[in-house]
Amino acid sequence: MRIVTRIIAISRATRLGRELREIDGIIQALSLDARQKLALFTLRELAQAGRCEFPHLYGTPPEKRYAIWGSGADTGLARARSDNPQVRLRGIALWLAVVFHETRDSEHAQIAAIHRQILRVLRQLKESVPENTTNASNAWADTAEAAA
Repeated sequence: MRIVTRIIAISRATRLGRELREIDGIIQALSLDARQKLALFTLRELAQAGRCEFPHLYGTPPEKRYAIWGSGADTGLARARSDNPQVRLRGIALWLAVVFHETRDSEHAQIAAIHRQILRVLRQLKESVPENTTNASNAWADTAEAAA
């Protein structure tokens, strides 16, 4: 059974790594203003997912509650590929929130590596928010504490 679990973890990590490269490319192409909006959307999504009973299943329909992983990441990725800028930003935020919670505290090295990359992306988004915006800075700190 351990070998099956390991194979599932490796395949999921490979898929999430591919998706993360795509998401990161989309984020890098955003303007500074769009990144600031994305940072706020991501904060909100992280907070909402953190309040759920199963944060890694955030964005998943209730009938799929007992799946290994939810469909929130797939929904977020589909929205991130949208031509509509608002839908794209909300999709990226959803993907980041779901994958953050899905990869957190994983015992598999490949999935833990994805989590570290997600943390890097979140740090870059945090740095895009101006320092003089105290509400946003406090919200980042509050969300980080709630997610931990």
